Amino acid sequence: MVRRFIIKESLRNEQIVEAQVRLIGPQGEQLGIVSGAEANAKAREFGLDLVMIAPDAKPPVCKIMDYGKHKFDQLKKLKDQKKAQKTAKLKEMSLSMTIGDHDLQTKANQVSKFLQDGSKVKVNIRMSGRQMARPQQGIEIMEKFADILKEVGSIEKKPEVTGRNIFMYLVPTKK
Repeated sequence: MVRRFIIKESLRNEQIVEAQVRLIGPQGEQLGIVSGAEANAKAREFGLDLVMIAPDAKPPVCKIMDYGKHKFDQLKKLKDQKKAQKTAKLKEMSLSMTIGDHDLQTKANQVSKFLQDGSKVKVNIRMSGRQMARPQQGIEIMEKFADILKEVGSIEKKPEVTGRNIFMYLVPTKK
């Protein structure tokens, strides 16, 4: 899979046609406000590129730097940010109204692993036939399930009956 990152292109060298620019040297020192042509000449003197880094400032700010290295560093920074970003996954676990204690514990162990991995878990019970007359039993099972998992997860959304289903959302507890 090819990942592409979009980096906003900055104006550089002869593309900068401003009358006056604030110039920053290669080591980050202030060189003052100079004309665009003079800034280009200084950049050529250093053998580097003139890059506009703040076009909205008055006057615009330009820096003398190696543009290729700057672009590479930006791309690397973007990749690191993307890598550090954690996406929350939603896992799902189905229970039943007639679930036994041991089966409930087994499912709780599985959900515990999901929560420890940082995933959000949607727990549901689908009622059928006569079970629909007693949704309170399903809610009690959900609460018992959440109580088993209270050390690794907490309830984000309390058990809620919608039609034939009872839903509850669990999230990992902060460490």
